Amino acid sequence: MGSRRVLIVEDNSDSRTLLTDILSTLDCTVLAARDGAQGIALAASEKPDLILMDLSLPQVDGWTATSRIKADERLRHIPIIALTAHAMVGDREKALAAGCDDYISKPIDLRELQQKLTKYLGQP
Repeated sequence: MGSRRVLIVEDNSDSRTLLTDILSTLDCTVLAARDGAQGIALAASEKPDLILMDLSLPQVDGWTATSRIKADERLRHIPIIALTAHAMVGDREKALAAGCDDYISKPIDLRELQQKLTKYLGQP
């Protein structure tokens, strides 16, 4: 996965740091955004291989950011995995309806994250 670039869109600095550390051990190059607007801009300028999108974000929320990224024909091919504490009935469906390709609830299960990374990025 060495050349794989993953954009983390997460407003919580501890979560961002944890995800960055995990992805670094999996030999991914990490890009990070603190809100949905910054996430949209980085997706457009950097065209990462995968986006991990928190849904509860300041300024532009993750649902809106995902919809905007998926509406851009230059970016819509990028898989987006929702990362969220929204784990109520219907939240997964809402994330998928917004354009997310997959969903992981917080707290993040490392095995599940690894499986999703392998699914979308291939074997390490």
